Amino acid sequence: MTASMQAAVWHGKKDIRVETVPVPSPPPPGWVQIKVEWCGICGSDLHEYLAGPIFIPAEQPHPLTGKQGSVILGHEFSGTVAALGEGVTGLAVGDRVAPDACQHCGECQPCREGRYNVCEKLAFTGLANDGAFARLVNVPAGLCFKLPEGVSAEAGAVMEPLATGFKAVRMAGSILGLNVVVLGAGTIGLGTIMAAKAAGAGRIIVLEMSRARIAKAKECGADIVINPKECDPVAKVRELTGGCGADVSFECIGNKFTGPLAVDVLRNTGTAVIVGIFEEPSAFNFFSLSGTDKKIQGTLAYTIEDFKGLAALMAKGAIRAENLITGKIELKDIMEKGFMELINNKDENIKILVRP
Repeated sequence: MTASMQAAVWHGKKDIRVETVPVPSPPPPGWVQIKVEWCGICGSDLHEYLAGPIFIPAEQPHPLTGKQGSVILGHEFSGTVAALGEGVTGLAVGDRVAPDACQHCGECQPCREGRYNVCEKLAFTGLANDGAFARLVNVPAGLCFKLPEGVSAEAGAVMEPLATGFKAVRMAGSILGLNVVVLGAGTIGLGTIMAAKAAGAGRIIVLEMSRARIAKAKECGADIVINPKECDPVAKVRELTGGCGADVSFECIGNKFTGPLAVDVLRNTGTAVIVGIFEEPSAFNFFSLSGTDKKIQGTLAYTIEDFKGLAALMAKGAIRAENLITGKIELKDIMEKGFMELINNKDENIKILVRP
């Protein structure tokens, strides 16, 4: 009889089911099998539930994984190595790991440059291949980051979204002493705030409307939080920056109005880093770039090097994953106490972890 396990499976928009599925086959060469301890519900999981498919290959097989249609969700996770595929070195059964989710081809130009996070055939674990809302999952061995001593399994499960904020700040270049605006204090925004503080930002200004998230932003290192419901955010940022605007902004929401706003809060020659995942396009006046020498930098995900840098900051307490965890639930409750809680009580929750 084929062994089975419970998993949270995406079947379509507004259709995620906890159901019985076969356990994964033994890991192929170069891959490992992970016994999952904790897996976080990501904003992109919510996007796939509410408006998907976005990253999930529903129309045709994914060019890298061959996956199409229904998929086990979950990519922000930690666990222990349960089995090794042929040829795997540097990992042993029992190692505690937090895997990077960027499955990639290793052959395209971005991969050859070491920027596999934007591989031409990029396949996120839990979106374009089966993920970690299940007891066991297979992933490429090269994506597994070994957790340092003292980093809990819960903190390990939050490394993946924190690495996204870490990389966003890295892509901005030096922000030492600069005025920074972070739009949004959800998981990615809070990680970006902590990374910006660790990188020596002079002043961190956050735009956020939720009272609970405003409190979290301050806890994570925001110097000033502006509620856009209460004032004109562009005018307020200018007032706080000597009349000219911020040096760097980080858009961490993914909303058609906040995309252009990330440019509007900048001084001339400033840089907007776009981190959010957008469900629809924005109306944008490109003269706001050509008339100001402002720049827009896109950033997606991270690489294993970002996990290494992040772990160094976590080890000395400069970035605290525990700040983000607002709930821990069992897999059977993932829809009611996970997805629906995040959708209906979005303001009160940051990161809900699931134990499969």
